[in-house]
Amino acid sequence: MCETLREPLNVLKSLTEKAGDPSYRFERLYRNLYNPEFYYLAYYNIYASPGNMTAGSDGHTIDGMSETRIQKIIQSLKDFTYQPRPARREYIAKKNSDKKRPLGIPAPNDKLVQEIVRMILESIYEPNFSSCSHGFRPKRSCHTALLQIRDTFTGIKWFVEGDIKACFDSFDHHVLIDILRRRIADENFLALMWKMLNAGYMEQWEYHVNHSGVPQGSGVSPILANIYLNELDRFIAQYKEKFDTGKSHTNPAYGRVASKLYYIRRRVRKNWPTMNDVQKKATLAEQRAMQRQLQSLPSKAQCDKAYRSIQYCRYADDFLIGVIGSREDAEQVKHDLKAFLAERLKLTLSDEKTKITHGLDKARFLSYDITLSEAGKIVRDSRGSMRRTCNGTVKLYVPHEKWFSKLIEYKAIKIALDTSGKEKWVTLHRGALINRQDIEIISQVNSEIRGMFNYYCIADNATVIKNFAHNMEYSMYKTFGRKYECSVKQIIERYSRNGDFLVPYETKSGMKCCVFYNKGFARKKTALPFEMDTLPHYVRYSKPNSLRGRLLAGKCEWCGCDSGQIKIKHVRKLKDLKCVSEWEQIMKRKRRKTLAVCPACYEKTCTQ
Repeated sequence: MCETLREPLNVLKSLTEKAGDPSYRFERLYRNLYNPEFYYLAYYNIYASPGNMTAGSDGHTIDGMSETRIQKIIQSLKDFTYQPRPARREYIAKKNSDKKRPLGIPAPNDKLVQEIVRMILESIYEPNFSSCSHGFRPKRSCHTALLQIRDTFTGIKWFVEGDIKACFDSFDHHVLIDILRRRIADENFLALMWKMLNAGYMEQWEYHVNHSGVPQGSGVSPILANIYLNELDRFIAQYKEKFDTGKSHTNPAYGRVASKLYYIRRRVRKNWPTMNDVQKKATLAEQRAMQRQLQSLPSKAQCDKAYRSIQYCRYADDFLIGVIGSREDAEQVKHDLKAFLAERLKLTLSDEKTKITHGLDKARFLSYDITLSEAGKIVRDSRGSMRRTCNGTVKLYVPHEKWFSKLIEYKAIKIALDTSGKEKWVTLHRGALINRQDIEIISQVNSEIRGMFNYYCIADNATVIKNFAHNMEYSMYKTFGRKYECSVKQIIERYSRNGDFLVPYETKSGMKCCVFYNKGFARKKTALPFEMDTLPHYVRYSKPNSLRGRLLAGKCEWCGCDSGQIKIKHVRKLKDLKCVSEWEQIMKRKRRKTLAVCPACYEKTCTQ
């Protein structure tokens, strides 16, 4: 078999194996785009996303995918006539802001090519990315970034909260291509990257050129951003080697008291059998006094000018640096970082938003408040001994305004004034949910509570989410009450069973009940087992590609004829099907958002 028709899994594994050699440069990458198997894999990766049913600037969607369509893309790449279409630009609102974020919607054929490029680039660069980088990477998430901070930022004195102005819109195309050229020696592949970067966008039917930045919304944007900002990770790693000096020293006063306590305990163990009751009591009192004195002293030397160090963590374009040293050291780190970004990466560090925060104050990162514990508490350990908890450990907190603003966003509460002029919270019914079925109302509220808790479950004060859930619960009661025109008390009596709020619903296997969230809000010490924010279309390449088999089988799943030519009919959501047409009934019965049909049947699906 020709090498270009190798299985994509084998090609990607081979790229990953060679990526371990930093001096290796990759050649002949472009010809992988001639391999139809790569397109079937890319199609399988992206087809399930509802966004693929949103038309690009060419007016088409992923609906109607066929072998012929793939061959046309391959031919255009072979004769170098392929030109990515401008993305259709839309704007989405930013959270808690009047500003809007630009989003590019690529043409469906371009999405396939971008997905193949993404898989190739990911195989080459992913093995060499820094362990301090967590955004848009397999098996990494916001939680892994926060847990790294919790485990490695112990004892820091200053936080440097990094903020890059319009980061994704400011990536210099020449710098990015130069970075790619270090590992890629295929000019055809690099020329394709130039085409993708310069494709531009359409807004209000007017074409605009991209002179910088990566198109947000395209499949290659996250991996290109990580490749670009990996230069920042490498700079920080080199900077850390030069910056870190000395070692942490024990507090001399702590050492003296610890030595005295050691000798007291040794004397007690040696002379205990010969002591009378008065001596035992006096010796134990002396030991307890010395132990209290030891617990009142810091174990490490404070303001040790001979010792300094930095820690670093990045998620996408947000990063946090922890500095053990003086305020001047933190200012120097910020200055050197700003100079590197401007000179090497052509990026601008925001002076206003890049804050230097004391370790005992709260730094904001990934919507968490991060601070250090100030004074250790005296607690009893598992052996019954009184010990001091670690001083200077990182604490993660849920910001009050985050869950409060969600209540306002969901319109579950409003702020009113009582007779004395003080503010009070009043729960509200949610008008947008009133006309939905009961099971949809409780499922929506459950998903919103689970989403809030799942994100903040590793916070030290994760239990405050119960306040969010409590208001959401009574808002739900009032929504049911408004729907059925009865009181909250009557709703609770109607749906409650053994302390749980249950909503019955009918399934093919009989009646079932949906229970209002009752799993509690206890803090979790580890991240959730699933990958919370990995790219939605990311799949393990070794999964069987059933979509490819249906596409190449040549058999229509509606009329049953062996036409040899198959098109895939897509719908955005199964619940939107009205089941009026036969093909909709088949989709509903198969519980699939896709249907492989012959060209004649496909035309019928478009007209019915």
